[in-house]
Amino acid sequence: MDYDKKSREFMELYSNLPIKTRGEIVVVVRGEPLTWNVAKKEIENNTQLAKEIVKKLIELKIL
Repeated sequence: MDYDKKSREFMELYSNLPIKTRGEIVVVVRGEPLTWNVAKKEIENNTQLAKEIVKKLIELKIL
């Protein structure tokens, strides 16, 4: 998995979402439902959770 490429792809996808949609749950990681906004913050900060989020989004064919 090319994490940097997929992170950029996520940011592009996020920027095209309607603002209301950004508050909706996009993925569940470690048993926690995460919204688009939370996922974006984690990916921007390049956290370990961000890597798990991106991996899960790929599995779900969102990325």
